[in-house]
Amino acid sequence: MTKENEKYLINGEKAKWEVVIGLEVHAQVTSNSKLFSGSSTKFGAEPNTQVSLVDSAFPGMLPVINEYCIQQAVKTGLGLNAKINSYSVFDRKNYFYADLPQGYQISQFEHPIVGEGEIEVLPIDADGNTLEPVTVGIERLHLEQDAGKSVHDLSPDETYVDLNRCGVALMEIVSKPDMRSPEEASAYVEKLRGIVRALGTCDGDMEKGNLRADVNVSICKPGAYEKFRETGDFGHLGTRCEIKNMNSFRFIQAAIEYEARRQIEIVEGGGSVDQETRLYDPDKGETRSMRSKEDAHDYRYFPDPDLLPLEIDEAFIEGIRVNLPELPDQKRARFESDYGLSRYDAGVLTADAENADFYETVAKGR
Repeated sequence: MTKENEKYLINGEKAKWEVVIGLEVHAQVTSNSKLFSGSSTKFGAEPNTQVSLVDSAFPGMLPVINEYCIQQAVKTGLGLNAKINSYSVFDRKNYFYADLPQGYQISQFEHPIVGEGEIEVLPIDADGNTLEPVTVGIERLHLEQDAGKSVHDLSPDETYVDLNRCGVALMEIVSKPDMRSPEEASAYVEKLRGIVRALGTCDGDMEKGNLRADVNVSICKPGAYEKFRETGDFGHLGTRCEIKNMNSFRFIQAAIEYEARRQIEIVEGGGSVDQETRLYDPDKGETRSMRSKEDAHDYRYFPDPDLLPLEIDEAFIEGIRVNLPELPDQKRARFESDYGLSRYDAGVLTADAENADFYETVAKGR
C-alpha cells in the first residue's frame, strides 16, 4: 500500500481497501475533414451546416477512409511507444441514439490500429509534492467516428439535434488499470494531452470536448491488484463503475475520490457495487447513476461490410516515425541537461508545447 493510497482507508484502518483506475480517453483527431466523409470539422459552425449525405446516413451512401486520419493515429501510437498493427478492421458498434443517424457507430473492436504501449507519468499531490513516477500501460488505440450532439436547453419540452460533429474522427486511447490514485489518473490524462499536442494529432482542448475521458473506478482488498497482474483475471479488481465524459483534471480527481468512497461504503454496509455508467456533478461534488454498463456483446459488433481491412506496411510507419517532433519526455530531459532545471520544473515547462517554446526562446535570448 503506497502512501498516496492511504486516503481511501475508512476510519483510518491501514491497508483495508485499494482503488484501481483505468481510463478511456477520447481525443478528436486534428483533421480538416471527417473520418469517412469530406465534411468540415471546423468548430463553432451553425448547426447542421457541416453534414454530408454520408454523415446523415442517406441510403446507399458509402464511407471512404480519410488517409490523413490514419496517419494521425499511427503518429499518436508511435508517441505512446506502442505497437502499430499492420492489419486492422473497422466494425459496426450497434446502438440507438437520436444523434446517431446510422443506428451504429463505425469503430474498431478486435483489430485496432494501435496495440500495446506505455507512458511514464509523474503524479503531484495536493501540496505540490512530486510523487514517484508511475508507468501506465496502454491497452490499445482505435479510431472511431463521433456521434452528433443532442441539445436540451433550447426548449423545455423538445430536444434538438446538431449533426456537425457526427462522423468526426476520434482516437480512443484505452489504458490498462494501472493507476492507483486520483493524482496518477490526472497526471496520466495531462501527459496524454501533452503528447498529442506535441505531435499535432489533437489540439487537446478539453473545454470544447476535443479531449475527454471516461474513468473506470473499482475497489479491492490489498494484494488483489498484484494477483490481477499475475493472472490477468479482472475478477480480482472488484466491480468497476465508469464515469463518463470528464473534461477537467480537477474534476477527474474529485470524481475518483467520491466514487472510491461511495463504493467502499456500499461494500462495508453489506451491499454490492453494480456495474454501471455514472455522471459526475461538479456542483454537488458527487457521481450519479446514468445507465447500466454495457458489455461488448450488447453492441453486436461485426466488421463493417462497406470498408476493407486496413493493411499498413512498414514503409508507411517509418515515413511517419522519422518525422516525429520532439516529445515531452525528450524535451524534459533536454531542458534538465541544457538549462540545469530540476525534473519537476522541466516537467511543468514541457507539459505544454507553447510554454516550452516560450521558455526556450527567452532562455536563448538571455
